[in-house]
Amino acid sequence: MIELLRFNHINVCVPPEKEEEARQFYVETMGWKEIPKPEVLRDGGGFWVQAGAIEWHVSLESGSKPSRRHVAFEVQSIEEAREYLDKRGIRIKEEKQFPGFIRFSFFDPFDNRIELMERL
Repeated sequence: MIELLRFNHINVCVPPEKEEEARQFYVETMGWKEIPKPEVLRDGGGFWVQAGAIEWHVSLESGSKPSRRHVAFEVQSIEEAREYLDKRGIRIKEEKQFPGFIRFSFFDPFDNRIELMERL
């Protein structure tokens, strides 16, 4: 079993040419605070905002597959979660690492991506 600690973030996608329109909507219209993305993730564009206690990540995507859309959960033990999924033959995707977390994603049978993160 995987022990989920808390919800970490939601990642939504917008077309690359709509990034500024999305920033205006989420930051100006919604009043959410833009927060810095980790340096290693900045090359793909997009931005992150804080919406109350929830991080809302906006990625750029032009209909490519697989989608960058996903939900992310913090877990108690990332290695136990990986072993649990491996034993069940569940497809895992390695993710770029950034300071403060260890992370990877897996896919459900319908190709939905779910990210698991352990805070260091």
